[in-house]
Amino acid sequence: MAVAALSALVLVLTGYGWSVYHSLTGSLATSDVLSGARSADGATDILLVGLDSRTDGHGNPLPQQVLDELNAGSDTGTLNTDTLILVRIPDDPSAQATAISIPRDSYVDIPGYGRHKINSAYARARTDALARLGASGVQGADLTTQADQAGRRELVDTVEQLTGASVDHFAEINLVGFAEITDVLGGVPVCLNAPARDSYSGVDLPAGPQTLQGAQALAFVRQRHGLPRGDLDRIVRQQAFMAGLAHELLSAHTLADPGTLSRLVAAVDRYVVLDQGWDVLGFATQAQGLSGGNIDFRTIPTGSLALRTPSDGEAVQVDPSAVRAFVAGLTAPATGSDDPAPAAPGLGGTTVDTLNGTTRTGLAAQVEALAVADGATAGSTATTGATRTSSVRAHTAADPAAAVLAGDLGGIPVVADPSVPAHRLVVRLGADYTAPAAPAAPTAPTAPTAHTAPTGAATPPATPPLTAAGVPCVN
Repeated sequence: MAVAALSALVLVLTGYGWSVYHSLTGSLATSDVLSGARSADGATDILLVGLDSRTDGHGNPLPQQVLDELNAGSDTGTLNTDTLILVRIPDDPSAQATAISIPRDSYVDIPGYGRHKINSAYARARTDALARLGASGVQGADLTTQADQAGRRELVDTVEQLTGASVDHFAEINLVGFAEITDVLGGVPVCLNAPARDSYSGVDLPAGPQTLQGAQALAFVRQRHGLPRGDLDRIVRQQAFMAGLAHELLSAHTLADPGTLSRLVAAVDRYVVLDQGWDVLGFATQAQGLSGGNIDFRTIPTGSLALRTPSDGEAVQVDPSAVRAFVAGLTAPATGSDDPAPAAPGLGGTTVDTLNGTTRTGLAAQVEALAVADGATAGSTATTGATRTSSVRAHTAADPAAAVLAGDLGGIPVVADPSVPAHRLVVRLGADYTAPAAPAAPTAPTAPTAHTAPTGAATPPATPPLTAAGVPCVN
């Protein structure tokens, strides 16, 4: 769902169409989300939120027929934020922009509510605001608007506390807006390593490269049942889809068509909610240099994926200090090519040993190559006993390099192990390990229609974090 918000963001970043369709800024749905002055932290931080909502950006109910066509499921009455992505655009124009996924079940401190899954922050504050404001006499549209603002502010506060970033802008989208934007674009290219079929999400797709839109595009990014790592693998799906979407939006042919641009702007106008203070035209001018190859997609480092909690069931364990170190490291300026000693991309000064606890031959070497590509020194590779859960083992769980490597490997857990020396990491690969999405082969799909794909599954090697420069293959 945040993929649609990314489309709005890409329009803003590239400046496409904003000068022509400047009237959009007067009709966009906005919300008073950000309170107080934002602190400088070396980057412009944009929080993209995919909301499980049955209304459009202006609060109008969505037709049940539309929800049924999208296999949206029943309305539980709870507005959980099922997709959370923090986009960091460093102040240094030479540095990469990064889209950082935060698992929806991350078990975190929610200000004023204690420790809970992060996707409940919005709903908890909104529910309390409805009761409080209703008791004071606020009614109708004003009640809904103010309660929604309370939920959004609580979510922003929670993300800031977890990541250490200061959120400068906010964009929210619901599932129908996502589907409509993919239809406007004529579909988004994706690539699957193997066929996917799931009754919960409604996905039913063959292996290989294909172009998705509407209901099947939504099912593709919503599936988590039947994936080896559940929600973490769904995050990889979403990142792959965003890479394909950004690749399409940033290509010259997509937004050169005035009709496509007009329909896209209309969809953004209807379904996207932005913070009130966002000067999109000014921001477009500021960030016109962004290109597909300058957007990385990462996931925060995580611990156990089945953390038992007192009242929230199983959750995803996260260490806030490791998350903050990971996020802060993404604003490091790039080193110019004329410098005598270029800085390593992320793991410089760290040696990585890799242990393969699976039956997959060559997996340790693939992961070692990934670490080296991100600046690490290659250590030893070996086979170890059968391992169920993958991990990055470091001297302390707050090791910034461990957070970077864990993110490179798709968000596998970081485990503190005092026996591991400082400046060294040990990767243990288990049966749950799924290689991060890799760029697809240069050959693009020949037919721009859904469900067209060659027979057979692609098996990409492990690579550095994917970017929007191509279309990645995923599980």
